[in-house]
Amino acid sequence: MESIIDIGLWVSYIMVVVAIIGAVFLPIIKSLDNPKALVKPAASMLGILILFLICYAFAGDGLNSKAIQAGVTGGISKFVGGGLIAMYVLFVVALVGIVFTEINKAIK
Repeated sequence: MESIIDIGLWVSYIMVVVAIIGAVFLPIIKSLDNPKALVKPAASMLGILILFLICYAFAGDGLNSKAIQAGVTGGISKFVGGGLIAMYVLFVVALVGIVFTEINKAIK
């Protein structure tokens, strides 16, 4: 019975990887027919990268005793901190966008 579950898990892992590859690469391949369509997604990715780099610069690399025992280094701490700050910034931007959109709809 365990071998059937193991096979099912491996098949589902493979299917998830294939789905991720398809979700990432097929739109890129399709948009190669029209290269101008790649400008907005590339600008968005560049903006997110710049945002992460700014957040990474503001993140601290402080560690406590538990983190040191777990093998966390200052670089890992700074990377995680930068990711968290970027997530907070994106969350606030999304929330402000939602509120602005709803207020704009109510006015019209």
